Amino acid sequence: MTSYTALVVDDEPDIRELLDITLSRMDIQCVTAATLEEARNLLERQAFQLCLTDMSLPDGNGIDLVHWMQSHCPDTPVAVITAYGSMDAAISALKCGAFDFVSKPVELPRLRDLVQSALRLPSLSENNGDVPLPEGENLLLGDSAEIEHLRRQSRKVARSQAPVYISGESGSGKELVARLIHENGPRRDNPFVPVNCGAIPEELMESEFFGHRKGSFTGATENKDGLFQAANGGTLFLDEVADLPLPMQVKLLRAIQEKKIRPVGAQEEIAVDVRILSATHQDLAALVEERLFRQDLFYRINVIELRVPPLRERPTDIPLLACHILDKLASEYELSPAKLTDDALAALQAYPFPGNVRELENCLERAFTLSEGDVIQAEDLQLRKGPSTESAGAASDHPPVPGDGDEAIDLESYLESIERRTIEKALEQTRWNKTAAARKLGVSFRALRYKLKKLGME
Repeated sequence: MTSYTALVVDDEPDIRELLDITLSRMDIQCVTAATLEEARNLLERQAFQLCLTDMSLPDGNGIDLVHWMQSHCPDTPVAVITAYGSMDAAISALKCGAFDFVSKPVELPRLRDLVQSALRLPSLSENNGDVPLPEGENLLLGDSAEIEHLRRQSRKVARSQAPVYISGESGSGKELVARLIHENGPRRDNPFVPVNCGAIPEELMESEFFGHRKGSFTGATENKDGLFQAANGGTLFLDEVADLPLPMQVKLLRAIQEKKIRPVGAQEEIAVDVRILSATHQDLAALVEERLFRQDLFYRINVIELRVPPLRERPTDIPLLACHILDKLASEYELSPAKLTDDALAALQAYPFPGNVRELENCLERAFTLSEGDVIQAEDLQLRKGPSTESAGAASDHPPVPGDGDEAIDLESYLESIERRTIEKALEQTRWNKTAAARKLGVSFRALRYKLKKLGME
């Protein structure tokens, strides 16, 4: 007895036989059907762990069967077999809920990978709240209707291999949604590789994405795998995908469609099995209209779209988020947890947070260090003020302020060096008595402890 049973729907006896032999060698029992009606009858009488259906059937098409299965047996993943080059048909099937697709002539290694992925899918009942959800679920915090809807959508698309485009403002949590999709899907035991497309220099993009061979260009002293190889078997998350230059968009489109890449300097292509998730805070559709983003790539990565709501649309989630952030800060810096007063909490819920959850984190981190004791007052939040200048009593021997010609100066490092010198001087003057040093600097003991930890001065 085998553990799994698959339904194969195709009107060509040769294809049915090929798939039957392939699945049998994987210890999967195979049941076949030649028509849409026959397939529906079998699905009503028997439970299957997988369904493979041809796109063209005598009495309908594969998409009709995908639609029917979404309503009648949603736990059974269904993959469609498409004619070679029928990418539009494959995308239509994915939009309707198909798990994945494979093109004719069927490549057996690709088919085996698809089948193994489908069989690793958890059933829908495992993710409906009856059992603990993966760790990534706990990171997408909130109990508002908006965030609950997003969680349901994420769990649903996790069962598919369709590319997902995640839209939303900066700081709203798009990468958390991508991780949630990965952790709820069949690839959860394989790598999740996030990449900020805007952070890679244009001249290095091809090498970073596809890898290179030794000697392919100056400085290529050894073979190097790219991001696609690093994510093989797992998920590649393309954050800020709108920042990709047009030449790279062409190469990325081919890699996604063909599931193959060619490292720089290589003679042959390499097959890769990667699910693509992408995100940006920009309006991709508008960029397509302006011809700044390729339309064909847009439709290829935007098979399914998920929108992450901004924080101002779900203010009821702020108390839970704030509690989580403050507990995390206390644990990270080995300090006692801080609590928000009712006025502080009301101020947070009334604030629009243009920077979303990321701005909330920064706001609470600042208030956490500036508050006296373990209570954060509304004034500690400084919601309508600039960054806090908490290094009061600055020493007179600061490094020289960079001039206009010092364009390479890192402002953050410069300010950090000022804080470090100021704290060191105060500690020396108080013989390393932290309580006295905090009093001399005009900050709370909590703020000094926080800074010492953050600057690695403990």
